[in-house]
This record gives sequence, C-alpha cells and structure tokens, in this order.
Amino acid sequence: MSRKVVIIGAGFGGLSCAIRLASQGIQVTILERQTHVGGKLQQVERNGYHFDRGPSTITMPSTFRSVFEHAGTQMEDYVQLYELEPRTRNVFADGTVVDLSGKREWMEEQIAVYSPEDALRYDAFMDESAALYAEADRHFLGKLLLTAKDKYNLQMLRSLLRVRPAVKLNQLLRSYFSHPNTLALFGRYATYVGSSPYQAPSIFAMMGHVEADEGVYGVKGGTYELIKAMAKLAEEKGVRIMTGTEVRQIIVRHGKVIGVDTDRGFHEADQVVANGDVLSVNRLLLAPEHRKQMSDGRIRKYEPSISGYVTLAGVRKQYDSLLHHTVFFPERYEPEFEHIFRERRMPLDPTIYICYSGYSEAGMAPAGASNLFILVNAPYLSDAWNWEEQTERYGELVLDKLEQRGITGLKQSDVLIRYTPQDIERDTLAHQGSIYGISSNSVRQTFSRPGNKSRDVQGLWYVGGTTHPGGGTPIVTLSGQLVGEQLASVLNDS
Repeated sequence: MSRKVVIIGAGFGGLSCAIRLASQGIQVTILERQTHVGGKLQQVERNGYHFDRGPSTITMPSTFRSVFEHAGTQMEDYVQLYELEPRTRNVFADGTVVDLSGKREWMEEQIAVYSPEDALRYDAFMDESAALYAEADRHFLGKLLLTAKDKYNLQMLRSLLRVRPAVKLNQLLRSYFSHPNTLALFGRYATYVGSSPYQAPSIFAMMGHVEADEGVYGVKGGTYELIKAMAKLAEEKGVRIMTGTEVRQIIVRHGKVIGVDTDRGFHEADQVVANGDVLSVNRLLLAPEHRKQMSDGRIRKYEPSISGYVTLAGVRKQYDSLLHHTVFFPERYEPEFEHIFRERRMPLDPTIYICYSGYSEAGMAPAGASNLFILVNAPYLSDAWNWEEQTERYGELVLDKLEQRGITGLKQSDVLIRYTPQDIERDTLAHQGSIYGISSNSVRQTFSRPGNKSRDVQGLWYVGGTTHPGGGTPIVTLSGQLVGEQLASVLNDS
C-alpha cells in the first residue's frame, strides 16, 4: 500500500514531523514556499555580521534531542548546544539589574536589592513553577488530544483544577510578589506564547522553572544551525525537501485529502500535514465547502497572538552591559499590553529584547563589533496601525530608547535591517502577522486550541504554534513529534 505524506512548511514542526515519519519508512515530501527551510527562523548574513531572524531563546533541549534519538542518531553529531549562565539579563527602568540564574540563592540576593520581601518568596514561587510544569508535562504537553475522551476525562479535569485555569498569570505572581520589577520579570513569560500576563492563565508561570532550573541554551553557529541539522537529518532519512514551492490548494475528494496543488504541479498524498498557521491554512488553502468547522466567521472569532517588530543591527562597537540575552523593561509594564491588544497599536514605551549571540561566540560579527537582534512586541495586523507609514519612525523610537539605556551608536550601524509584522505575514502566511498563531489570553484559546487533526477533512493534520500543544520553539517541535508518531501508527497499521 502507498504511504505518501506531504508536509506543507519546513519550520520546526514540519521538519520534526517529517523526521519521525521517515524514520518509520514512510515516504515524505516537504513543500516550503520560502527559498530556505526554517519557517519564521531564517539566517541573515551581511557584511560579516551573522543574525538569526526569528526564535533565539532555546529551552527544553530534551525536546530537540528526542527528534534525533527517535531517528536513531545523536543530536551532538549534528549540532552543538551550550548552556547559558546567567540565562538572561533583565534591566529595569530604575537601573536595577537581575541576571536570571539557575542558582536560587543568587536570584534571591539580586531581588533583595530592590525588594527583600519579594526575595523571601522567590523559593516558594519556583517550587510552584516546577509543580505547574510537571502537571502540564504529565497531562497536556506530551500527548495529542484528538477525541472528546482525551480532553474530557476525570484525570484531565483534576489536572485542570490543579493548574487553576481561571487564575491569570499576573494574579498568581501577585500572590508571591509585590514589586513592579519582579512582576514584570516573571510576567514576561506570557509573551513567550504571544500573550498578555494580565490575561493569560497562570499555567505559564511554569516558564520560571523551564528557564532557571532546566536552562536556556545557545546554539553554536547561531540558532539556525538547529534548523540546518534537522533538515540534514530529514534528507538522510529520505525526506524530499522542495523550497521555493507555493502550495495553492489542498485537494479534497469525497471528504478526504488526495494531495496538494502547487505552482510546480500536483503532489499526490495519502495524508497531508500542514506546518503553518491553522487559520491561514484553512482560509487560503481549503475551499469553503471543505472547512465547515473552520469557516471565515469561526476564524474571525480567534484572537491572534502578539507579532514582533525586529531590527537587525550590525554595529562596530561592543557593549559591556549586554549578555547573550538582555531585556530592557519600561517604567510601567501593563500599558504595553493595553496598546497591543486593546488599541492594536505599537507601545509608546516598549519592552526591548536584544539577542547578542556574538557575546557567547566569536565570529558572529567582525572583530570589535556586535550583531544585535532587537525585538519589540507588536500588535497583530489591523487597520489601527499602518506599517507603511510607521516602520522608519518607530524604528527610530526603538533606537532612541536604547540610546537612553546606554546602547549607543546604533544609528551609525554598518547593517540596519527592519522586519515588520507585514513582512512576517508575507513570508510565512502567518494569520494577521501573528508570531504564535492564536493568543493564550483566554482559557479556551490556551487549553482548547484548534486540534491537530482536521474535523472537516479526513487525512489532514496540523502542527505548529496555532494547534496543540501551543506556541514556542520546543513546543512546536514537540507537536511535530506527536503528530508524526500518531500518523506513523495510522499508516503502518492500515
């Protein structure tokens, strides 16, 4: 029996799924519309400066390692990860600096500089963070929720009650901390899934454990090396990767997928896996009569996640105040999310994140220079903000803010590239330019995301940030593994 799978999209989820399937002897073709694999993670090289445009904070390394191990190989034979300690530098408007660390005593000492009361509560918070992660890992992250029985059983109900889904992240944080610096430090974890700490459920406090206890990692040669390693492994397993190939439509006959039509011809398939935004896939690639459960009206009801405004700066300076990861917080944190989600406009005083991989590894920039990936949270695309008019002006505002925080000379950079939510939508077809698919600003959108298996079309599957188990690089990679395992079982048993 023929066992052909076509995967649309060569991001972390698509590559992960392809490797799992091909390792089970299944014929896999990946179709990627961009000229290079990687999805939202792309590599940019200019004038001796090396940048990763996209995800830069790598956590949960065991998730990536399992991709290689299930394929009978070792990750270290393809790509090298190194642990960062401190994990991230956090710079507050009052001048206080907290370097996130796996050493709890040092964290308590740093927090005590501005709030002895918060420092006393740090250990208890981290214990709860670890408990939340264990609960999520046991009942949510590691399994597909394809049926009502999977989702609505006594064990799942008990787990949901333990993680208190109705409690917002900021509410949980306030039960431990009172100082604005600490609340912002850990509230930022909601943005890892494209959401607001004032709306997202408290489950995302688990990221405190993930980062501090499990570690934050760099990738030798840049984060894109992880994508290259996965693509290499996929091809070694027999996966055919076709870049520069635009999928025009998923072809359905009698309610079942039979293949995909592209600008380079038709590809027959027994099963199709879409590694892309579920909303965009349905809206753009499925005829309306084949997506009754994902109609245009249903799509409009989902709230998209945060997007991002990126500046790549190659500057002939080095900065003692920067680590590999550095975050500059504004004086007040909450207005940023009011601007983004309520007004759908860029924040007037944004949080600014900088990845400076050259801090950890020589050769990422010319001698004495810095390669800076600068990210500001942005609203998803709407009529409320015009990027055609505002790209340059807002870019100047970001550089001015950094100048005030001591990161000077950026306007005289050798390389200065800006990348907006419009560009994200154009390159990856992300729905309204969102980075993480849908937000996790409600219980429904957090715990009941669009499923990994189409409810309309037999043989159509989804991996990526919009679907279960959610957004973020390791979680998207995990979604590919889960779907690959399930789909391989389906095909090998048929």
